Amino acid sequence: MYKLTGEFSQHTARAVEAAGSSMIAQGQFSFDLSGLERIDSAAVAVMIEWQRQADKQNRAMEFHDAPTGLLSLIQLYGLTEQFQLASSAGRH
Repeated sequence: MYKLTGEFSQHTARAVEAAGSSMIAQGQFSFDLSGLERIDSAAVAVMIEWQRQADKQNRAMEFHDAPTGLLSLIQLYGLTEQFQLASSAGRH
């Protein structure tokens, strides 16, 4: 599982997208989002792009332990059904 950490915002979106895309190209479709700290709507846009890349390979992306702020943005944009969102057992 690929673990993202730190900021995931408009300031870092290109670098984070490139790193994630590289992981997808290597066959990694499970991303741990628990280490993210600062998030804005750019994160949702990048997640959509990653999902498109996975779809092209007939694979499903799995996003684990998304922070509350990111979940709120996903709900705000009506994209809850777009993503496979999972949480670790025992995590609240």
